[in-house]
Amino acid sequence: MDKEKISLPGATFTDLRLRGVNNAPINPGGDYVLYWMIAARRSRANFALQRAVQLAEALGVGLIIFEPLRCDYPYASSRLHHFIIEGMRDQWADFKRTAATYFPYVETEPGAGKGLLAALAERACLVVTDDSPVFFLPHLLEAAGLRLRLRLEAVDGNGLLPLALIDKVYSTAYALRRFLHKALPAFIDEIPQGNPLQGVALQPIALDSALLQRWPAADIPRLLSCGGLDALPIDAQVKPTATPGGAWAAVSRMEDFLSNDLAAYAALRNQPDLDHTSGLSPYLHFGQIGVHQIFVALAAQEVWTSARLSLRPTGQKSGWWGMSESAEAFLDELITWRELGYSFCRMGDNVTAFDSLPAWAQVSLNAHRADPRTHLYSLEQFEQAATHDPLWNAAQRQLKREGRIHGYLRMLWGKKIFEWTPDPETALQVMFALNDRYALDGRDPNSVSGITWCLGRFDRAWGPERPVYGKIRYMTSANTARKVAVKDYLRRYSPDAAT
Repeated sequence: MDKEKISLPGATFTDLRLRGVNNAPINPGGDYVLYWMIAARRSRANFALQRAVQLAEALGVGLIIFEPLRCDYPYASSRLHHFIIEGMRDQWADFKRTAATYFPYVETEPGAGKGLLAALAERACLVVTDDSPVFFLPHLLEAAGLRLRLRLEAVDGNGLLPLALIDKVYSTAYALRRFLHKALPAFIDEIPQGNPLQGVALQPIALDSALLQRWPAADIPRLLSCGGLDALPIDAQVKPTATPGGAWAAVSRMEDFLSNDLAAYAALRNQPDLDHTSGLSPYLHFGQIGVHQIFVALAAQEVWTSARLSLRPTGQKSGWWGMSESAEAFLDELITWRELGYSFCRMGDNVTAFDSLPAWAQVSLNAHRADPRTHLYSLEQFEQAATHDPLWNAAQRQLKREGRIHGYLRMLWGKKIFEWTPDPETALQVMFALNDRYALDGRDPNSVSGITWCLGRFDRAWGPERPVYGKIRYMTSANTARKVAVKDYLRRYSPDAAT
């Protein structure tokens, strides 16, 4: 095939998911397509991988899948590294049975990976990557687009609806839900291929020995062994949790949730003692499972087809999908609330700052800045779960031990931090510092949504107006303990409980 004359084929999915990060041309003399895997860290149901395979076949070249892990990202720790590298272990096992070349790389010191993407791109026809509004990734993509001298394509596989279709900031879940009800039917049956590399014949590619000498592939078994991460310049005090990382663990957790917990999800998900939550958010955050995979599995369990969708865009939480009550409650979290946060972070600026909050919330919070606080705690006291409140302390211990907080209690956790800090700016700093350091699903648009919701985002003004809170929704530990079951939770995360 004459690559000098070929034009790139259209995507096998809607063009709304595909964008050119730069205006550079393809390299007609390249030997492979380079897939720079930075957000969708999985071999299955992955639109970006699907696009990379499609282009490699069309150009008659090979495919290199490059999955890097820096050591200098904010809050880099043994916990986060271990979770990601467990995913690399699964990828290695999956990709070695295909025609693609998989290259996992873990930095051993800050800046060690500098120049590696450009070096890999020298023999590439073009680079395909993941388009995601998560953490530092948007800045990473734009910088790479400026440096690379060949085409860089980014593919959005974040949710059921292409993010490019959401062209404004929605202030509430209800408002976005009405839009989703109108827009989703056109995309609901567009599902990524289960295994894009199955049965695909590609040109075999060997990595340059000089490149591997400078940037050796990650020794995954060694890194996952006891003490394997000790030599890396990351936060060793935040240790791995019992939650396993990787695509295989993600699918296992999904299947367990759908089989055993989904039926009671609507009724029991807010009960900390029972913990009927899905546990999928860390896997979604690191792209080890995708929303489409979960949706397809749920639809199969519900024996559902898109013909059961309501034609009326009601904006209501239930009744539109035509599924069971618990399935619709779960989908509202998985789709509405998740895509609300993702679309906001994609379009918003400085989304973690006080001045990004709704105008009504800023006015109310400013009016109550001088209100006296009954308690004030430092970041260190919060981190050590050293407040006067046993329920708050239990939630913080769960965060430190397990890398998560039960969803209902995470709201209380954030509200109390606001109440026990001198101003909303400090409250946001403390919440993000604790969440981003310890939570497996931290540093995510959903984390931004959840934390800033505590100060009014995606919410409305509430009455009566209260000291400190003003018109922000009010929560107390005493009321929470009356509404939901927490006795076992308090025992499970007591100071004396096993860590």
